[in-house]
Amino acid sequence: MIAFRHFALRRGSRLLLSDVDLVIQAGWRLGVVGRNGCGKSSLFAALQGRLEGDAGELDMPARMRLASVAQETPALPDAALDYVLGGDEELAQALGEEARAQARGDTEAMARAHHRIEELHGYDARARAGRLLHGLGFSPETHERAVKAFSGGWRVRLNLARALMAPSELLLLDEPTNHLDLDAVLWLEEWLRRYQGTLLVISHDREFLDAVTTHTLHLHEGRARLYTGNYSAFERLRAEQLRQQQIAHEREQAERAHLQAFVDRFKAKASKAKQAQSRMKRLEKLAGTEAVRAERPFRFQFAVPERLPDSMLQLEEVEAGYAALRPLKAGVREGTEASPGPAPQPSPREGEGAHVVLSDVRFRLEAGERIGLLGPNGAGKSTLVKTLVGELPSLAGERKAHKDLKVGYFAQHTVESLREGASPFDHLQDKAPGVAAQVLRDFLGSWNFAGDRAFEPVDGFSGGERARLALALIAWDKPNLLLLDEPTNHLDLDMREALADALADFDGALVLVSHDRHLLGMVCDSFWRVADGRVEPFDGDLDDYARWLRARSGVAKRNAKTEEGGQEGPLPDVPAQAARTSAPDRRRAAAAQREQDKASRARVKKIEARVAAIDADLAALDARLADPDTYNGPTAELMKLGQRQAELRREKETLETEWLELYEQLEAAGA
Repeated sequence: MIAFRHFALRRGSRLLLSDVDLVIQAGWRLGVVGRNGCGKSSLFAALQGRLEGDAGELDMPARMRLASVAQETPALPDAALDYVLGGDEELAQALGEEARAQARGDTEAMARAHHRIEELHGYDARARAGRLLHGLGFSPETHERAVKAFSGGWRVRLNLARALMAPSELLLLDEPTNHLDLDAVLWLEEWLRRYQGTLLVISHDREFLDAVTTHTLHLHEGRARLYTGNYSAFERLRAEQLRQQQIAHEREQAERAHLQAFVDRFKAKASKAKQAQSRMKRLEKLAGTEAVRAERPFRFQFAVPERLPDSMLQLEEVEAGYAALRPLKAGVREGTEASPGPAPQPSPREGEGAHVVLSDVRFRLEAGERIGLLGPNGAGKSTLVKTLVGELPSLAGERKAHKDLKVGYFAQHTVESLREGASPFDHLQDKAPGVAAQVLRDFLGSWNFAGDRAFEPVDGFSGGERARLALALIAWDKPNLLLLDEPTNHLDLDMREALADALADFDGALVLVSHDRHLLGMVCDSFWRVADGRVEPFDGDLDDYARWLRARSGVAKRNAKTEEGGQEGPLPDVPAQAARTSAPDRRRAAAAQREQDKASRARVKKIEARVAAIDADLAALDARLADPDTYNGPTAELMKLGQRQAELRREKETLETEWLELYEQLEAAGA
């Protein structure tokens, strides 16, 4: 249990949190939300002991093990797997003692070290670290690669894996989904749902928060308020609280006006003096409920394109990839960002042939189309986008672009390409040297770079402010096609909502790569899947894609076991054993397999029935939560509804995963 008692927190002269009273129970998964600068990261620093409270108390168990993601990764020569293993410091120490005892030939010390390693489950630690790396997108051949060989984004993933490797009762994650692909985000969600300790997570990905959290802590204007339920439940409860607050304020103001009118009218009359005095006392005792101060949401838009041709861009039988013009950095799969994920062919080196990532690509973009690109890490999504832009020449086939095509391209490296020392005004003036200064300032103001902010160097800007500036520079050109590769990294929830609204209103065509499922669902009308060197339409939604990823992962695991000579499931593979067993044994094994298939089919039917019942319950809950009258009842009852909704969704997801595994087993057995 973690308790804050009248806790206050200050950064410099600024009071971030004041008079915070709350208790976080063991096992809660808590989403910490609030606008940028409200004190989320400072709260984490206080929990880690890096920042002293300004007043009050913060009580934590004395021996609570805490894990968090390091902000920096030194350029180490250590292998990635060893770096992740180092997250378990106690195990690393025991392994070091074992190595030193072995070097000395001290058998007694070696025995003690062996015993300690066994207690810490150290002999399967490398396998556990390997699974963490695999889940976060690192292919097996990169596990022994030196940490210093990875780019910044992949080092962030290494730090995340190292934090997950550390045994902990309290896990603090600050924006863990930044630099992750959608498949890695889905894997991380599953891992965190199984985490047994207490989790505090800061994230601007509302779908991630909905999937992972059981409670929400909202920081606002120096206060911290705890809500039961995930982010969506919090939004509904807060909206209702604000509505009730405004109603109470309006009633109070009406009563004030009525009382004041009586006092003003009769205070001078002796016959009414007592009544006037009574009403004056009543006025003094009124609670003084504050009016709801509406937070002005940030809004922007992409201008209407000057021309909008019907057939904008087309790839015909294209091979996309990289020509062997220069040696690539270690781990490079897709352009500038080192991507250790699997690729169809090994990366080229000087003098070798071209590296084909995608083959026979047939992709056509019409005016107004909104396409989301889905696919496993390293499959070629960024390669496809670069080929569409024209940044990567096609290795074969043809790219046909309309003469009026104007592309707005946001890449993962766009934010880093802003010139240090230059202001937003300088960047925009470089694009439009002949335009009046006031026109440029007005445009920057519409993107929230108003007044002196337009002339401040970008050096001191946050990642979100830099991303906003990069999008503003794209919008200035009035593109008719937007190609956006992970545009939401570093953007807060308000900015993501503003981007979703702007893209929904955009008249041109859009191709989007993002791990933000809320954004994908809001702005994309169709999806294409990039996998196994192919690009093809995906007939389904994001939930279908998540199920496809889980099924793909299950097949890969079974194939790996087969290659290693292992077996899948409790029974031996009957065909493989047939040559070594008698006919009666084969019949018994086949009968046992039939019984297992029968049990699996029965379980599948039960799962389907339960999922149907859950869907009915969820529909009823959704109807109740959509009914305004629901919010007139007790807040505790409303919280229970939100919690029940989250529980049903988690149960449904677990059952669907089991259903897929059973279905694949039956399909493989021909049952």
